[in-house]
Amino acid sequence: MRLRTVFCTGMDELSERTVGADPFEEVAAWYAEARAVHGDDADAMVVASADATGAPSARVVLLRGLDERGFCFFTSYDSRKGRELTENPRGAIVLHWPSLRRQVRATGAVERVSDAESDAYWQRRPVASRFSAWASRQSRPVDSRADLEAAAAAAEDRLAGTDVERPDFWGGFRLVPDTIELWLHRDDRLHDRVQYQRAGRTAPWTITRLQP
Repeated sequence: MRLRTVFCTGMDELSERTVGADPFEEVAAWYAEARAVHGDDADAMVVASADATGAPSARVVLLRGLDERGFCFFTSYDSRKGRELTENPRGAIVLHWPSLRRQVRATGAVERVSDAESDAYWQRRPVASRFSAWASRQSRPVDSRADLEAAAAAAEDRLAGTDVERPDFWGGFRLVPDTIELWLHRDDRLHDRVQYQRAGRTAPWTITRLQP
């Protein structure tokens, strides 16, 4: 039975007994509803990573792919998150849609997407954003905004009239989850939490209700 949460009727519920066996189908349904309500803002996704010592960091990125393989986003591989996810290839993500009173959380291994996938997404980016990616040494210090804009202008001068190909330091990561949690706000802080968990990417999912 597919999950259908009804709002404004006092009947909203998330149950371990009624969700489907495939968490990606459930997340995709929630995401489609969030896009209908929030538009592009539905793509905002927190990505948490940690360096080799275990020191954590987190930031908001844009969800740029969701399928049975996992959650995809793009960045500079030389950025802080890029370096951390290379050193310690595990991470966590959170999607939060406040007006729908829903969250999706996931943890798992992180891997780079294929060059073909990164190239395909790169070609969909506005040309000005491609120039900026070439110019920015993401997460590194810069003396001023003027210096950053000058670097972008220099990249545009250098690459104008070309296909502005993707630099090898920029591309996608995919979080391949071993846990996915659906969270629904309920009154009096008795929220509904349903967790999917698996022992490996080809293993079956188990479904558990968690206490709020």
